[in-house]
This record gives sequence, structure tokens and C-alpha cells, in this order.
Amino acid sequence: MTRMPETGKILPFPTSGPTRVSANRGVIARRPEKSGVSSELLRVVNAFMDAHGGGEGYFPVPGAGIHMIRSFHHMDNHYVYQPSLCITLQGAKDILVGDETLSYGPMQCLIVGVDLPACGRIVAASPEEPFVGVSVEFDVMMMREVLEQLESPPVPTTSTARSMFVAEVEGPLADCVTRMVRLTDTPKAIRILFPALMREFYYWLLNGPNGAELCKQAMPDSHLERIARAIHLLRDNFAQTLRVERLAEAAHMSPSSFHQHFKALTSMTPLQFQKQLRLLEARRLMIADAVNVAEAAYQVGYESASQFSREYSRAFGVAPKRDAMSLKAALT
Repeated sequence: MTRMPETGKILPFPTSGPTRVSANRGVIARRPEKSGVSSELLRVVNAFMDAHGGGEGYFPVPGAGIHMIRSFHHMDNHYVYQPSLCITLQGAKDILVGDETLSYGPMQCLIVGVDLPACGRIVAASPEEPFVGVSVEFDVMMMREVLEQLESPPVPTTSTARSMFVAEVEGPLADCVTRMVRLTDTPKAIRILFPALMREFYYWLLNGPNGAELCKQAMPDSHLERIARAIHLLRDNFAQTLRVERLAEAAHMSPSSFHQHFKALTSMTPLQFQKQLRLLEARRLMIADAVNVAEAAYQVGYESASQFSREYSRAFGVAPKRDAMSLKAALT
């Protein structure tokens, strides 16, 4: 069985400049000042990372769907982002998805609605003031349960917006995330108490300014949920040739409607999406498993190693062999 691309794998940005999304598309100016709640959230996140090895890197909380990151320098990552809320606590980050860029700074978050390959660039970080972030994975079923219990549930917007957007993190929501991280001081309590905090988390999200967009994730048979089915099919079979008709059938849409909604939600065509998954997995194979270029190309679905090399170089600005050697050296 072909391995599915994982999150947290580093890929470079394309050499062509991305289109920066303007403020009226939801990107809000970065604000360096910190409130009492944001300062406390930053403190407890740093305390967790210091207690689990310190330094920079990724720090997951087992069994909670929470991940923390600290970086002392600018860096580019490529992820298959999962549905989640990713908060910047210190520093700043740009996210390249398709041909657009989303930017977010302190106490702003990236909200992700479907599995989505995207490039993340930490653009503000130093040893004196590192980039610090925390992300919380979404549990769609629990979100749906909370939505069904609301006396005045949000009314979903009729527009087909991007499945990834930037928002503010304030007040009760920030306080809830702070208590979620603080609970990690008592690991035995996580299994019992964490679900209640997650329900509170969804309550504040669904009752917040972005509830009309977020509720689409929890609504059965919404366009977002239908496209998510097709994305799961793509991720499970990324090395195969998948016709748009098959993907549209998984989404219960006509091919033309599916293509339109897929591009609107992901900023990519299905073919571009699949190519991102293939290149991401090929890079993992070359770095982690020491697979050569030709074998990596074959394993992710390319029939021609030369075509693979051309597309890899065109997308990421460097030949695959040279890229793998440079990254191996950097990791060493």
C-alpha cells in the first residue's frame, strides 16, 4: 500500500512570487502588543516546551491533538495541513496555498477546514524573540454535537470561501486554549477533563465572528464536507491516476460543479493538489528513506523520472537530488 503524505515535511516555496492576499480578504495587520491573556498563553506554551526538552522544534501533546512549535530562525515548511486552528503567539508566519499568501502575527490564527498541502514560512523569529505557535486539531464530530446544542446556531454563509483563512484570537477563546495547554501539567487528567475543554473551545468558535464559516465543517453534506470526501480519496490514492469524474462521484457532485467548488475551496485544481501530494511524499522518501530520484518518482506515481525532475525543479526551484542532499546536510 502506498504511504500517504504526512504533515510536517519541509518543502521550499516555488520560485515564482506568490500573490499576497490583501487586508480585505481577511489578513489583518500584525500587532506586537500582548494582552494579559495572550501573555499567559505564551508563558504556558513556553513552559511546556521547556519541560519537554527545550530549544526549538515541534512539541506534540500525546492524545490531545495539540502541537506547539518554537523556532529561533526563519524557515520554510511544507505541510499537509489538517483541519485545525493554528495560533501565532510570538513572531509571524506566511502561508502559501495555491497562488495566494496568508499572513498572520501575534494572537492571530490560521483556520483550516480541509486537509490541504500548503507552504508555511516563519518570517519573524530570532534567538532573542523566537517564533512560538500552538495548534489545536479539529474533531468534526464533537463540533457537530456542540453545533446541534446551540440555541441560536450560526447561519452558514452562502459564498464558497477558501477553506483556509486568518482570524483574531481573543477573550474566552484564548483563555480556553490557555487552560487546555495548562492541563498538560497533569497528564492523568487529560483523558477525563480535556473533552470538556474541547466542547468549550467549539462553543466559543461557533459563537464567534467566524461561526458562519466554521459551522460548514460540522454540517453534514455541505460543499466543504463533500469536497473533504474527495480530498480523502486523493490522499489515499495520490500515486494513482484519478479522473475528475471519480472524484466528483465521491463528492456527490457533477464534474463541472466539483471542479468549481474544489478550486474555490483549495485555490488549486485537483491535478495541482495531487501533484503537491506526490512531490511532498517523494521528498520524504529521498530524505528519510534514502530513496534515489528515479525510485521516488516511480513510488509516487510518475512513469518518467525526467518528467518528475522537471516538475520538481519547476515547482520548488531546485533539482530533486541537489535538494535532498542539501536538506540531509542541514538536518545533520
